Amino acid sequence: MNMNIIISFSRIVSSINRLMVLLGSLALVLASLVLSYSVISRGLFNGATDWQDEAAVFCLVGVTFLCASYVQEFRHHVGISAIASMLPAPIEKFRVFTIDLLSFVFCSFFTWKSWTLWHEAWSEGQVTSSSWAPPLSIPYGLMATGMTLLAFQLLLQTLQHFAAQPTKGA
Repeated sequence: MNMNIIISFSRIVSSINRLMVLLGSLALVLASLVLSYSVISRGLFNGATDWQDEAAVFCLVGVTFLCASYVQEFRHHVGISAIASMLPAPIEKFRVFTIDLLSFVFCSFFTWKSWTLWHEAWSEGQVTSSSWAPPLSIPYGLMATGMTLLAFQLLLQTLQHFAAQPTKGA
């Protein structure tokens, strides 16, 4: 595969990843504000806020899934490095390639299922069971978008093995 194409796509995905981290950061702050408001309004005013849990969960779903590709880009996910440091370089490269490939296959399936859930929720107008009843297409759409970005990131990292280009953090 042409290395210039991989580099171009990597730059595009990396830019999108940074944007998603910015949006994820804002969503995390928003979730914190919503939950803080809920605690204060219940504690001081005995007010019922039946919407805050779902709003916070929707924000946290967005944070989790939209930022996953960024974490994968730099390989900052939780991992066990004891094995990696003991393996000879060729075996370690094969191990990383195998993990990237299997992760790509799994995430591609998860992406497809996520978009299926989103489409079902969107076309059927599904909502949550609360009195607020926001559309379920929102969290499913966030999940599907995040998984799509993660699958692209894993595809790029898998292709980089064939181009003999080291990946960030590897």
